[in-house]
Amino acid sequence: MNGFTSKIIDGIKLIDLEETNNIKSCAKIMFDAMIKGKVVHVFATGHSHMFAEELFYRAGGLVQINPILEPFLMQHEGAVRSTQFERLDGIAKIIFDSIDKDENEPFIIVSNSGINNVPVQMASYAKENNHPVISITSKKISETLKSRSTNGLHLYDVSDVVIDNHSPRGDGAIISEYGPIGATSSIYNSYIAQRIVLEIISLYEEKGLTPPIYLSANNPGGDEHNKEIYNKYKKRIKSLY
Repeated sequence: MNGFTSKIIDGIKLIDLEETNNIKSCAKIMFDAMIKGKVVHVFATGHSHMFAEELFYRAGGLVQINPILEPFLMQHEGAVRSTQFERLDGIAKIIFDSIDKDENEPFIIVSNSGINNVPVQMASYAKENNHPVISITSKKISETLKSRSTNGLHLYDVSDVVIDNHSPRGDGAIISEYGPIGATSSIYNSYIAQRIVLEIISLYEEKGLTPPIYLSANNPGGDEHNKEIYNKYKKRIKSLY
């Protein structure tokens, strides 16, 4: 489709221009926790859960990422149901209470609209319990939408750092006669995720420290390197096993 590539490139340039300071702030919060041996909890619903997967268990990726992946909030166990579930009051509290959390461990919450009960309430519970909250959202769009959360708040309202992914209304880069097409948020979110990883690695290097990253299991020595990581963090990172 004509124009899609250029629109995506323009969006990435806009993220670089307007969100670099927020990405650096996010990286500093995560780095300060990670050098103390803590983990970073990453939560999202719907397609946004791919941000958690992008950060987790990747070759060259950070070790201390705990993705909170609830199948009933993703499409593969019922797409329509997942949309209905993320709007329900009370689910976030059940999930939050089940997470193995240490004091002051950061939470990253991802929601394009930033208006539904589950992501907004998850951020609220994290903040109320003194966890730094970082949000990835389409802030300029969220500001134009009425919150569906029972507390009346948007995700950006309960976040210490907000990274705007600059996805357009309806997520599509191209306006067609059928509606917006050419979804942008997954591309922009993945780019933001890797920007965060690289910023954190730079902070380790500035301190003369070796960043804790996974190696590819398909390269020589990868399994041995990663096994030490599994043994160290398997009690804290549920999705490792």
